Amino acid sequence: MNTAFKKYLLSTTTSSNCKEVEVIQSLWSGYGKISRYKLTGANKYNTVVVKNISLQQAKEHPRGWNSEISHNRKVKSYQVETNWYENWSHQCSEHIRIPMFFGSFSEGSNQWIILEDLDKFFPVRKHQLNIAEVKVCLKWLANFHANFLNKEPTDLWKIGTYWHLETRPEEFETIQHSELKAKAHLLDEALNNCQFKTIVHGDANLANFCFSAKVTTDKLEVGVVDFQYVGGGCGMKDIAYFLGSCLTGEKLALYQNDLLDFYFEILHEVTSKTHINFRALEIEWRKMYPIACADFTRFLVGWMPGHQKLNDYQLTLLESVLKDF
Repeated sequence: MNTAFKKYLLSTTTSSNCKEVEVIQSLWSGYGKISRYKLTGANKYNTVVVKNISLQQAKEHPRGWNSEISHNRKVKSYQVETNWYENWSHQCSEHIRIPMFFGSFSEGSNQWIILEDLDKFFPVRKHQLNIAEVKVCLKWLANFHANFLNKEPTDLWKIGTYWHLETRPEEFETIQHSELKAKAHLLDEALNNCQFKTIVHGDANLANFCFSAKVTTDKLEVGVVDFQYVGGGCGMKDIAYFLGSCLTGEKLALYQNDLLDFYFEILHEVTSKTHINFRALEIEWRKMYPIACADFTRFLVGWMPGHQKLNDYQLTLLESVLKDF
């Protein structure tokens, strides 16, 4: 363990000793790892999770996208995540459960972010969800979006999400779908110029949702991690991406309206005591949902044309959207 970081970790957590006991996962493209550390003598926490980032350019990428553009995007994403935890995370209420932030430390090209170990309260990870469980996650997203409506994403991504067109020029160049390539900037402009904006998580993949161990769905709760691509934008970008990450095309076609209705019901409930013109917001964002789906499809078509998420539901939605542009 890095000596300077160990000293910082012990001081920050008021511990007498610490030990890395588990590597939870490696970071994408070999940029480091996320580990669990056991603390000795700490006043409150027995374990913490440490995100250890190496900012040297990765030599390999799972899909071959290991360019300087890709590297610079990742470097910025880790700085954004640090900014999120340092300057924004305290604004999250009990209904927007995320890891508590203990501190960050850097030395040379190495960086560490020290976070609460959510496994104490949210020990379950899921690879597929039933509709009731999907709604638990949508409730978290609705609370998150409501909490940050109309807030400027200072020191975050100006435009959130990891597939944002401006940050993906290489993937854009490989798109073979001529009409999509010609109209991609129009989809991007529609999302970026919508009247109602919030802070989006930017990578609301099912893998980033941690579930409580409650047996009954009505008592199920979630905590959410990974804020590398948090930034400004239309809330539908998170919703389109999340639903596509946890439901098949068949289920999306069947449950889309019910799930969107549920999301807006929660969003309305949470914003009811604010001055937001909710009716106008809902009308605009419902129109943005298929555009957000099409925008993510644009990324996939360039990044990995054979991806399983490019199903009949998404491709049919894409063609429908393109006809309107």
